[in-house]
Amino acid sequence: MTTKALVPVFAALGDETRWNILAALGEGDASASALAGRFPVSRQAIAKHLAVLQAVGLVEPVRVGREVQYRVIGSELSATARQLDAIGAEWDRRLALIKEIAEGL
Repeated sequence: MTTKALVPVFAALGDETRWNILAALGEGDASASALAGRFPVSRQAIAKHLAVLQAVGLVEPVRVGREVQYRVIGSELSATARQLDAIGAEWDRRLALIKEIAEGL
């Protein structure tokens, strides 16, 4: 996943409601109506938040009978996490080098 691809993902996750929706979907698939029952926003607002999460590739709709449920796309979350881990590892490497230099003085 490129930095260019991460920007929309982080923009989507920058909204607290979308973050909470994603966390709720991490517990299991749910419809927009079911999610609306868990949050203090309308079903229409939930649907808009789900559309944003879907547009950046974090959730996908799945038809179950007459209902549309949403599920998290784990591979996209994992790719995002790997990118963050790589950034964190580089910072850890730099800080260890600074510590080594400081201790050598």
